[in-house]
Amino acid sequence: MSEPADQLSHRARAMLRAVAEGRAHLASGTEPDLYIDGVPCCDQFTAHLLTHDGLITATHGRFGELVPATITEAGATALGAAVLAA
Repeated sequence: MSEPADQLSHRARAMLRAVAEGRAHLASGTEPDLYIDGVPCCDQFTAHLLTHDGLITATHGRFGELVPATITEAGATALGAAVLAA
């Protein structure tokens, strides 16, 4: 993201927590859309940044298929750093 990991927005931290808790899915595609608890996330721009910055990932599926999102080691570190900085 354009901001350091310890300065993630509250929304980005909440999205990372949802992924870490196993509540999130990504729609397979060029710009993976994030779904939390089966509902499309309201901030797909941040979801794309979290994905492109390597903080969340998912297995590859067919185009448009929802696959479980997982937090990466970098994402867990960023979430931990953000919690410590708060």
